[in-house]
Amino acid sequence: MSNTDLIIEERSRDIGDFLVGRILPFRKKRMVGPFIFIDHMGPTEVGPGHYMDVDQHPHIGLSTLTYLLQGEILHEDSIGSHQVITPGSVNLMVAGSGVTHTERTPSALRDGRKIMTHGYQIWIALPELQEEMAPEFHHIEREKLPSWQDGAASFVLICGTGYGKTSPVPYLSPQFMVEIKTSEDYILDVKGNLEGEIGICIVEGSIDACGEEIPKGNMLVSKVEGVCKIVVKKDTHLLLFGGEAMEERHIYWNFVASSKEKIEEAKTRWENKDFPRVPGDNSYVPLPGR
Repeated sequence: MSNTDLIIEERSRDIGDFLVGRILPFRKKRMVGPFIFIDHMGPTEVGPGHYMDVDQHPHIGLSTLTYLLQGEILHEDSIGSHQVITPGSVNLMVAGSGVTHTERTPSALRDGRKIMTHGYQIWIALPELQEEMAPEFHHIEREKLPSWQDGAASFVLICGTGYGKTSPVPYLSPQFMVEIKTSEDYILDVKGNLEGEIGICIVEGSIDACGEEIPKGNMLVSKVEGVCKIVVKKDTHLLLFGGEAMEERHIYWNFVASSKEKIEEAKTRWENKDFPRVPGDNSYVPLPGR
């Protein structure tokens, strides 16, 4: 996913125990644990004349995590990965010192059909000591992710650790991402189950927090680490994310780093076409603002 225009609108508001807004980062809270950017993709219809074709673009200093709810995306990168992402599976690309990738509608779906695509593309900042690591790619199928039921709520641990479980998705800093779906109203109390900063993304439905009903399309960030108690309404779909607080990072376009110098070096490398390239792909997204 190419973040061509990272615009942070002043939408966040304080309702007591939480900050509420529609995108991450907020002006008031730029990271939740190591999570630095969350993009809600769709739902949108792809088909003739409107396929996904994100050309070759670079990343440094982060891991990209793609989690689809509908549709399929073909991921190809400069490591040589060629993977169709399907709903419920997890794609994790560790950019490290530098990687390029493309995201496209698979050729098998370019047959005249119209397909809904819906999901989340997430950036997780790397610890400073791992910013220069060699790039990696991991694909984990849904059936390998820990899942369980608690009353009216079903849970899936997408990445990290929580609820006494560990996801097989590799991670480099204390973190968690949990999917929750409810069939009836459910009291969610994460104390003792998730540690660190906590964010809540409302995919569908709504929650009651601090005496207010918050509908889908919003994100909440708890102002108290490790403690979060809300009422999740019937037929609601949530993503919880967060972890141990991380020192704030610099961000420019698709680059994340602990220093401005690393950002400037990456900009020069991309302009000089010194990044590794996706095999067989000659596309190129220019550096914004040049």
